[in-house]
Amino acid sequence: MDTSGFLKWLQGALAAPGKLAGRTIIRVAQPSDYFNLLAALRREQRRSRALRSVRKLGIIRGFSCPLPASGIPDAFKGVIVCEEDPIVSVRAPVRTVETAPASDMNIPWGVRRIRAPKAWNRTTGQRVKVGVIDTGVDFQHPDLQHTLERGINLLQRTMLPQDDNGHGTHIAGSIAAANPVRGMIGVAPRSAIYPVKAFDYNGTAFVSDIILGIEWCVRNRMDVVNMSFGMTTRSKSLLGAVNNAYRSGVLIVASSGNDGKRGTIDFPARFANTVSVGALNRQGRIAKFTNRSALVDIYAPGDKVESAWLRGRRRIMSGTSMATSHVTGAIALLLADKPGLKPGEVKEILKRSARPLRNVKAPRRAGELDVMRMLQTADKIKSASPARESG
Repeated sequence: MDTSGFLKWLQGALAAPGKLAGRTIIRVAQPSDYFNLLAALRREQRRSRALRSVRKLGIIRGFSCPLPASGIPDAFKGVIVCEEDPIVSVRAPVRTVETAPASDMNIPWGVRRIRAPKAWNRTTGQRVKVGVIDTGVDFQHPDLQHTLERGINLLQRTMLPQDDNGHGTHIAGSIAAANPVRGMIGVAPRSAIYPVKAFDYNGTAFVSDIILGIEWCVRNRMDVVNMSFGMTTRSKSLLGAVNNAYRSGVLIVASSGNDGKRGTIDFPARFANTVSVGALNRQGRIAKFTNRSALVDIYAPGDKVESAWLRGRRRIMSGTSMATSHVTGAIALLLADKPGLKPGEVKEILKRSARPLRNVKAPRRAGELDVMRMLQTADKIKSASPARESG
């Protein structure tokens, strides 16, 4: 690869007045070309202000830059792959009602529904590291203060990942709220939440921001990652990041989407190496807003879920985002009880232990999350594994 020629072109394109809007993810096909380009870029960035806008995406051997994908010269298209860096949004809730702070202990209906409290004498998620790639968290929220780690703000690296939207705080509360005296309890109250702020106050992020978030989670050895958002277009770059995380032992839990579609779900939940989650209502039926297909791995409570909100308050929200946080919390309970499980093993235990859905005429492969059945299934698999290995 003509590294110097590519950087010369890139610098000129980035410095050009009135350049077209858009962002591009550039992936380098050969590892040797990538590392040569990375070394040269770092040298040139000291001298060129324009090149400082190029961000490294190491987990996919790539870069992100503020240029349209269509502008890359044909001469470089044999050795690099260009893809649009689109904007992703956290899914707008189907319904939302703000509530005042509770004055007594509150275990939300979804946490009870999945039978998490029955498991707390055995596991509470202790020492499990949960990455939440979202809008950040409210660090002052009384229900979350005992469960939060610093995390990272990918939008402003020197600042805490403080939530200015609310969505990330709601997700974190369902996973791991821990305020038994005057607040609520999440699914895994002793797990550690590492907020990764990739989404701004509008709830939007570039795919490259999400990839950087996944890379941070892998580098900092998260055990499970919650990604309560979706997109309808397939990104090969995001797929690469998800697959690399999976191979590194980091399982990603993703929401199927809130468009009420049949036969299709959102990305990244549609990728094979995620746990894809649909939403149920209080009656255990699939919520009308849920995207559903054979690619959904499991269903969990997602309708009218109460959880933490900004400024120490609570909010009732509906969506597959809420269902996803219940599954992430359940995985934290499992990993605390059975440390060392690989992502594929966790996914298999979840699917094998799910309760059959109610009021469903046609047979379905995915069922309802049940924490006690999950732990019992893990026990059976673990007790059977020595015999399987010796046979």
